[in-house]
Amino acid sequence: MKKIDLVDRAKSIILTPNQEWELIEREQYEIKDLYTNYVMILAAIPAVAGFIGFSIVPLGGFLSKYGIPIPAGIAHMVLDYLFGLGSVYVLALIIDAFAPTFEGEKNLLQAMKLAVFSSTAAWLAGIFFILPALSILYLLALYSLYLLYLGLPLLMNVREDKHAPYFVVICVMTLVINVVARALTALTIPGPLRGF
Repeated sequence: MKKIDLVDRAKSIILTPNQEWELIEREQYEIKDLYTNYVMILAAIPAVAGFIGFSIVPLGGFLSKYGIPIPAGIAHMVLDYLFGLGSVYVLALIIDAFAPTFEGEKNLLQAMKLAVFSSTAAWLAGIFFILPALSILYLLALYSLYLLYLGLPLLMNVREDKHAPYFVVICVMTLVINVVARALTALTIPGPLRGF
């Protein structure tokens, strides 16, 4: 079992994804190691940066200042972090469940590696939440979709003609789950904590 070097892996998957996916495909991990050495650390970036940016750093113009109240900010941070941890696992389950449909190889560990390492760009882009004016740069998180697209045929053994439809189904399913989860997250925070 290989130990994950977080900094090197994050840098390599962003800068040289094709070569990195080839290494990842051969590496053996346990799911708990992927979580403790990679996911739990990187998933904290958008949650903590969002708390700082929207509860500590004020929003608004020259004379108007608005921030999310601290209790609501803490609640959002915790829920966003838990959502980040859970969404990786759900993404892996989706990838694994649809593999046979697209003549791929059903393998939860490979699906988990794909979900974890393709999410790197989204987690790193979360740092832009630290300053609300820069949060538009979170669009760089879309690079995670490109990483997923590159790694999908290699890790799940999908033929070229099935690659694009498989990718589209994963994206649509993930979008639906994310919208539902975000809506539920927003509803779980009581009105007084949301500042109403």
